[in-house]
Amino acid sequence: MTGKAKLPKGAGKYLGVLRGKTLVVKLGGSMIKDQASMDLVSEDIAILKHAGIRVIVVHGGGPQVDELSRKMGHTPRKVEGRRITDAAALEIAKMIFGGTINTDLLVSLRKFGVKVVGLSGVDGNLIKAKKREAWKMKVAGKKSAELVDFGFVGDVIGVDTTILHLLVKSSYTPVIASLGSDDEGQLFNINADTVAQVIAVSMKAEKLINLTNVKGVMRDQNDPSSLISVLDVGEAERMIRKGGITEGMIPKIRASINAVHGGVKRTHIINGTKRHSLLNEMLTFEGTGTMILSKKEKARYLHEKTSNGN
Repeated sequence: MTGKAKLPKGAGKYLGVLRGKTLVVKLGGSMIKDQASMDLVSEDIAILKHAGIRVIVVHGGGPQVDELSRKMGHTPRKVEGRRITDAAALEIAKMIFGGTINTDLLVSLRKFGVKVVGLSGVDGNLIKAKKREAWKMKVAGKKSAELVDFGFVGDVIGVDTTILHLLVKSSYTPVIASLGSDDEGQLFNINADTVAQVIAVSMKAEKLINLTNVKGVMRDQNDPSSLISVLDVGEAERMIRKGGITEGMIPKIRASINAVHGGVKRTHIINGTKRHSLLNEMLTFEGTGTMILSKKEKARYLHEKTSNGN
C-alpha cells in the first residue's frame, strides 16, 4: 500500500469474511474513460487487496473503440447493439484493449500500491475462442430478418486459468483485456461481460461485480428510485423475456445468470462512478446496485438481512 488507499472505519470486520476469496471485477467503458474514473475503482481494489481479498479485473472498452474508429475514418457497425468486428475494427480493438486501456489501468492500480500484471485472453492460453456463427437478426432498414456475420467476434469455448492461479497466489492482480484466439492463431474480439463470467466460474470466484454507469436493474427505466436491489436468477430471466430488461443491460444480466448457474455465489451490477461504490456494495446489506443470485442464496441473504435488523 502507498498509504493513499485507506480502509474505511469498521470495514475490516465485514471484509474479513472475504479474506482469501476471489472477486472478479468487470469494468465497463464508462469506468475507464479517463484517469480519474480509473482511480476511483483502483482505490477500492487496493482496499480489498489490503484486506486479503484476491481480485481479478476484466475490461472491455467499446466506447473507446468507437471513438478511435471515427477519428480514423472507420464507422463502427452494430446490429441490435452488437458489434460487428471487421479487420480494421479488430486492429483498433487491439490498440485500445491490449494497449491504451490496459496500460492506463495498470498505472492507476500501481499508484495505489497494487501489484499488477496486464494480460489479454491470449496470454497463457487463457481464453480459447471460436468465430461466432452468423445469427439471424432484424437489421435496421430491412423488412425481414437476415443472417448477420459478426466478423472477428469470438465466442469462448475454453478457459485455462493456470496463469491466473499463479498470479493471484503471488498476490498479483491480473488485469485482463477481452481478446482471445483460436488454435490457428486467429485473434477475436470477445464481449467483456462474457470473459468476466467464464473467468469467475473457472476461478470459483465468490463474487462477480460489474461496474458500469447505471445504478442496476430498475422496474421503470425513467425512475431511478425503482431500483431492484435483489433478483434471483429466475426473476431476472423472466424480466428479460417480458422486456423489462433491454439493450445493453441484457449481456450483463445474462453473464450474471450464467455465473450463478456456474457456481458463483453472488453477482452484482452497480454504478461505479461514485467513490467507494464498490466497497459500499460489499459492506452494506442495502448495497448500491442490483445483486443477482440463486433462489436459495437469495433466501439466505434475506435471512441475514433480517437477522441484522435491516
